[in-house]
Amino acid sequence: MITGELKNKIDGLWDIFAAGGLVNPLEVIEQITYLMFIHDLDDSDNMRARESAMLGLPFQSIFAGEVKIGERTIDGSQLKWSVFHDFPADRMYMIMQEWVFPFIKNLHNDKNSAYSKYMDDAIFKLPTPLLLSKVVDSLDEIYKLMNEIQTADVRGDVYEYLLSKIAQSGRNGQFRTPRHIIRMMVEMMDPSSDEVICDPACGTSGFLVAAGEYLKEKRKEEIFYDKQKKDHYMNHMFHGYDMDRTMLRIGAMNMMTHGIENPYIEYRDSLSDQNADKDQYSLVLANPPFKGSLDAESVSGDLLKVCKTKKTELLFLALFLRIMKIGGRCACIVPDGVLFGSSRAHKSIRKEIVENQRLEAVISMPSGVFKPYAGVSTAILIFTKTEHGGTDQVWFYDMKADGFSLDDKRTPVTENDIPDIIERFKNLDKEAERKRTDRSFMVPKKDIVENDYDLSINKYKEIEYTPVEYPPTSEIMANIRELELEIGKEMDELERLLGL
Repeated sequence: MITGELKNKIDGLWDIFAAGGLVNPLEVIEQITYLMFIHDLDDSDNMRARESAMLGLPFQSIFAGEVKIGERTIDGSQLKWSVFHDFPADRMYMIMQEWVFPFIKNLHNDKNSAYSKYMDDAIFKLPTPLLLSKVVDSLDEIYKLMNEIQTADVRGDVYEYLLSKIAQSGRNGQFRTPRHIIRMMVEMMDPSSDEVICDPACGTSGFLVAAGEYLKEKRKEEIFYDKQKKDHYMNHMFHGYDMDRTMLRIGAMNMMTHGIENPYIEYRDSLSDQNADKDQYSLVLANPPFKGSLDAESVSGDLLKVCKTKKTELLFLALFLRIMKIGGRCACIVPDGVLFGSSRAHKSIRKEIVENQRLEAVISMPSGVFKPYAGVSTAILIFTKTEHGGTDQVWFYDMKADGFSLDDKRTPVTENDIPDIIERFKNLDKEAERKRTDRSFMVPKKDIVENDYDLSINKYKEIEYTPVEYPPTSEIMANIRELELEIGKEMDELERLLGL
């Protein structure tokens, strides 16, 4: 969560746009995203230059030498944020409008690249040089604070806070999955260097960015010192789909500024016939929308065969099973209703996962995890596509705390089950002896089948009641009489002192 001075600076930036006549939150967030991308392009270019120098590798800056824009050829260094932000307002506005924007729109010649697809219709909408100058100054201050904070999540938190402005303006469903929950899911799945990763409801690409960052941390040498694996990481590993072009644009830029050159981020209604993906991905990470129902006519027929319903959360589970390869793994967030819903569709998708695939874990999360955007209770399902069953023991974990208060403020607290969840999931062989009164335990498939495939933890958790012994009623009544007498004496004494 963004707090303190950084929050005030972003609010101030929003006010600058409003004072300049831009009040539509979607337009504001798009313009901020373009400018952040232009700033990050300069930063990432400088960082890659330093990394290449350290590794002794050749590097060609995108700003080096002469750059052709339309019919004109200009000095590329003038397109760098660190150069033009010091120019007078009128000149900066001219450079931004006539040079920088056309430059970033044509940054990748490949018209099929994620970047080109979502920058093609990008429009620079800041109306005056004065407004641009104020916005650039404000962004410089925000970046200075972000660099001082220096936490891995600060950029994601800034995006989250910007997206909360859309949520406040009445657009439903535009909230991000908390970074620490995404990171936990990625760590549990421990992606390898040859994964093909998909999020069919990617929004701002939070899961894909986190997977990319995890691989960069844990498998840096394996990927970046191998030409083939680096090419796979940059061009073929990450796939994301969404139905909101603004989110896609932000998501594509988010991926690219995290060093993934050509993610496959595409406009697509994942649940419709428009999505032909089948047996394609080795890892699915997702928090699909729980927006209730949708038009059954728009839903792909083969999903309805698995699960005849209009509920998106159930259809997405059927989709995950279809798009994964055999052996593919999935970690996804579902609303609690998926775990215990009694409709035929609820039962059929749970039965499919338990009987025909391998269900590995159900992690029950507290309802405050998505506050302040939503108070829904959710769980994480982890399963592997086998098409031949394999569910034996299912690991359940009752998460009580995630390191933040479970109210709208979400302030940091010391209680945090996440490290324990990751540690236990990676050592499931040690969980077999744990009792059902513990925070986590194993449940045999037989018990789940007998309970109509119910996956809610309360169905299997046992609560230890400690017997409390009370004294006999006669003794309690005698104590009450004694207290009454004591009170009477004290009241008499008080009246005497008051002279009543």
